[in-house]
Amino acid sequence: MKRNEPISHLMSSHLITVHHGDPVSKVRQLIRDTGVHHIPVVNGDELVGMVSWTDVLRVSFGDAFHTDERTVDATLDHTMKLEELMKNDPVSIQQTEPIRAAAEQLAKGDFHSLPVLDGKKLVGIVTSTDLIRYLLEQY
Repeated sequence: MKRNEPISHLMSSHLITVHHGDPVSKVRQLIRDTGVHHIPVVNGDELVGMVSWTDVLRVSFGDAFHTDERTVDATLDHTMKLEELMKNDPVSIQQTEPIRAAAEQLAKGDFHSLPVLDGKKLVGIVTSTDLIRYLLEQY
């Protein structure tokens, strides 16, 4: 196993993000269209929050009752702001930190993704699934 390999080796740099101030319906649409479950919220290049599929499910009761998606989106956009839904100041990791540091954070079980930063600039994301795939390659 490679020791002290930086997280930049493992992270996904193809980012799907939403911008501070975007409607919650945009998050729902991105999750449906892309299949990602964790979306960084940015203001320019700077990370300001994270929103997950679980966060969206928690507030979109219409999904549980098979309500028309447009109705769910309109209700969410009129009752909730992205800033109320997202996790502010999420735990992150610098791109030069070792993979082990990411594994230690994700092993705590509080969340399943870590934004990867270069200083304050968002440059990637790493998930629990990424780490499991990396371990499978090693064995």
